[in-house]
Amino acid sequence: MKLGSHYLGDRQCQFTLWAPLINQVALRIVSPTEQLIPLEYNDGYWQATVEAEPGSLYFYQLDGDRDCPDPASHFQPQGVHGPSAVVDHTFIWTDKDWAGIPWAESVIYELHVGTFTPEGTFAAMIPRLADLRQLGVNTIEVMPVAQFPGDRNWGYDGVYPYAVQNSYGGVDGFKQFVDACHAQGIAVILDVVYNHLGPEGNYLWGLGTYFTEKYKTPWGSAINFDAAYSDGVRHYFVQNVLYWLESFHVDGLRLDAIHAIYDFGAKHVLQEMMEATMLLSQQQRHRYLIAESDLNDPRIIRPASMGGYGMDAQWNDDFHHVLHVLLTGEQEGYYEDYETGYSGLEQLAKSYRENFVHTWDYSRHRLRQHGDRAIDCSPSQFVVFAQNHDQVGNRMNGDRFSHLLSFAAQKLAAAATLLSPSIPMLFMGEEYGETAPFFFFISHGDPQLVEAVRAGRKEEFAAFQEAGEPPDPQAIATFEASKLNWELRQVQSHKALWLFYQKLLQLRAEHLALSHPSRQNLEVSVLGAEHILKLRRWHQNHQVLCLLNISANVARFKLALPPGTWKKLLDSTDEAWGGAGSDLPEVMPTERGATVSQQELEMSPYGVVVYECSTGG
Repeated sequence: MKLGSHYLGDRQCQFTLWAPLINQVALRIVSPTEQLIPLEYNDGYWQATVEAEPGSLYFYQLDGDRDCPDPASHFQPQGVHGPSAVVDHTFIWTDKDWAGIPWAESVIYELHVGTFTPEGTFAAMIPRLADLRQLGVNTIEVMPVAQFPGDRNWGYDGVYPYAVQNSYGGVDGFKQFVDACHAQGIAVILDVVYNHLGPEGNYLWGLGTYFTEKYKTPWGSAINFDAAYSDGVRHYFVQNVLYWLESFHVDGLRLDAIHAIYDFGAKHVLQEMMEATMLLSQQQRHRYLIAESDLNDPRIIRPASMGGYGMDAQWNDDFHHVLHVLLTGEQEGYYEDYETGYSGLEQLAKSYRENFVHTWDYSRHRLRQHGDRAIDCSPSQFVVFAQNHDQVGNRMNGDRFSHLLSFAAQKLAAAATLLSPSIPMLFMGEEYGETAPFFFFISHGDPQLVEAVRAGRKEEFAAFQEAGEPPDPQAIATFEASKLNWELRQVQSHKALWLFYQKLLQLRAEHLALSHPSRQNLEVSVLGAEHILKLRRWHQNHQVLCLLNISANVARFKLALPPGTWKKLLDSTDEAWGGAGSDLPEVMPTERGATVSQQELEMSPYGVVVYECSTGG
C-alpha cells in the first residue's frame, strides 16, 4: 500500500493515511482550488481517490478541527508547517543500464548537501562528481535529505521521512543528482533516520500511534515498532525503505543509530526492512542496507538463518576511536575505552583482524561488559573511517584532522583506512585536508527549542572537558563557516594530500591482495616497541606488505620477510606526496632457499610504506 499522496496519472490521486485513533479525517485541498473531501476508514487507514493535479497543495483535517500536513508527504514546498504537495514521480531516467557497484569494491564518500558547495543544492553537486570519480570514489553517502525545519540542518531533525528537503532542490533535484551519479559510475547511499523524528514540525505526534512511552531514546520517546497499533507504523517505515530505493533509484540506505530502534517482537523491524530490500533486489539490481550501531553486535549483519537481521554491513566505530586516540592522545568521553602507545597499537591490530575492539570485555566508559566477536563475518561487512560527520561535527570546534594532526599523520590516517580489508569511507574534504570546520547547525523557528539546543550542546561538551563556548548552532555564520573550500585542492600540501589519497585508492583497486577482503589472507602484528604496525595481505600468488609508523619518532627495526622480491609501491615520505624523501629500499630481495630474511629498516615519524611481492618475482 502506497502512503501519502500517490499520483495515478490523468489528474487522479490516491491519498492514504494511517491514523486508527482519529475519529474523522478529511482531505482539505487548498490549491489550486479549495476542496474538503471526506476520507473513508478501513482497518486503520483513511483513503480516497480524487481529482488532483501534481503541485496541488493539501492538508488532512483531523476530527473536523485541526489541519495536519501529510506525515507521508513527498514534498513540503513551504516548509515543515506548510501544506503538502502532490508529486508526479514520472522522471526520464538515463540509468537503465546501471548495474551498481559490488559492495566489496565500494569506496564511500560521505557528504552534506548544504555545505558541499556554496549553493548547497543537488544541482550544484553534479559538476563535482567527475572530480570524485577521478579521486577513486565510487559510492557517495548523502547525509539525510528528509524535510527538516528551515534551510540548514545536518538532517537528523527531519520530520517528513518521505519528503525531499525543499531548499536542496526537492524531488526532481535529488533524482537528477542520482541519475548523474550513475552516469559517472558512482553509486548513491542515502542516510535515513528511523530511530526518531525531529521536534519541530513533527505532526506524527498528534496521530497517537507512531510513538511509545515504553522506551526512551536520547531524543525522547521511541518510535512505536512493537506496541499496540504498531503494524501501520512498521509499514510506514518499511515502505519508506522501498520508496527511496524504487522512486529515487538509490543503491542503498544507511540506517542511523539503529541501537535506538526498539523492537522486542519475534521479527525485528530491521529484519522486515531487510527482507523487503532483498525481495526488491531479486526483482531488480542489488540494493544494500547499512546500519550505524554502537552495540558491537554481529547479529545485525548475520543472516536470519543464524538469528541475525541480515543487514549488508555496519559502521565500525571501534576502528575510528582507537586510531583517533593513537594519533591525538585524546582519551576523554567515549575515547577512554581506547589506549595510547603499544596497547593502543594492539587494539588497532585487533580492529583489522576482528573489526570490533571490544568483544564482551569491560568498557570503562559504559562501566560494563561490551560487544561480541564478529570473526565469522566478512571484513567487507564493516565500514571504517578516520573521520565522519559525527566525529568531526560533534567536537565543539568542528575540528578535522587537518586541525589536529601533522601533515604526515594525516597521510598515515588515510593509509590506515584505505589499506584496510573493510569498506573505507571518507568524509568530504578530508582527501585534501580541508581547513573549514564542520560545525553542528540548525535553523529552527521555535525560540525555546533553539535555546534548548544551545544548552544541550554545552552539556554534551562537558563530558569531553572542552573549555570555552561552542559556536551558536542557530547562527547562519556557523553554517557558512562549515562550507568546503574546494580551491584548496590545487594548493601545495593540499594537492599533495589529494594525490596521495588518489594513489592509495588506485592501489586498492588494482592490486588483488588489497581488493579481496579476507580474514584468512590477513596477517597483522605490532613490531616490538617501535610502534610499527605490520599489515600483510595476500591473494593467490600476490602479496602486499604495509608498514605504518604510528609514532612521532623515527623507527629503526628489523623486519622478517618471506622469500621473494619485494618492490616498493608507495612511500608517504616521497617528495611526490609532500615528503622530504626516503631512504627505504626500492627493492628488498630475500635469499634463495631461505624461509625468511631479516631486513633492517628506518622509517620517518608517521611514515607509511607499501611493498608488493608476486611468486617468482
